Amino acid sequence: MEKKPKVLFLSTGNSTRSQIAEGFLQAMADDHFVAASAGIEPGGPDPLAAEVMEEAGIDIGEHVEDVKQAIKQHFSYVVTVYDSAKEKSPVFPFTVNLMRWSLADPAKVAASTEEKKEMFRHVRDEIRDRVGNFVTDVSRKERDRARPVGS
Repeated sequence: MEKKPKVLFLSTGNSTRSQIAEGFLQAMADDHFVAASAGIEPGGPDPLAAEVMEEAGIDIGEHVEDVKQAIKQHFSYVVTVYDSAKEKSPVFPFTVNLMRWSLADPAKVAASTEEKKEMFRHVRDEIRDRVGNFVTDVSRKERDRARPVGS
């Protein structure tokens, strides 16, 4: 039985972008990856994030994990979802695949509720595309690695 690669999406609060990324990875490739998200200073999930993900048919629930719990685990990939998470990010000694996705924080936008919701949708769609590309790239690398030399 082949072990699935574990992927951690890391942010400061684990309330929006990291949870959206975890939700999309589970929805797109749950049979090929184990998805997780964590926050450096975890808070509760953002209701607008949950709402726009429900529009996409994905329930992101109430998963809030502290990075202190995650750091004790082995992850094949750790993806920070914005610049300051990388700057504050702890060292993951057993992870060689560290990635940074610079994504706007829709929760920080000073706007009407409807304008904020549009920003959440925009970030949700950007994350969906990045997760889709991630799945394609990693799957291609795994196939190439499994292919016998000279074929």
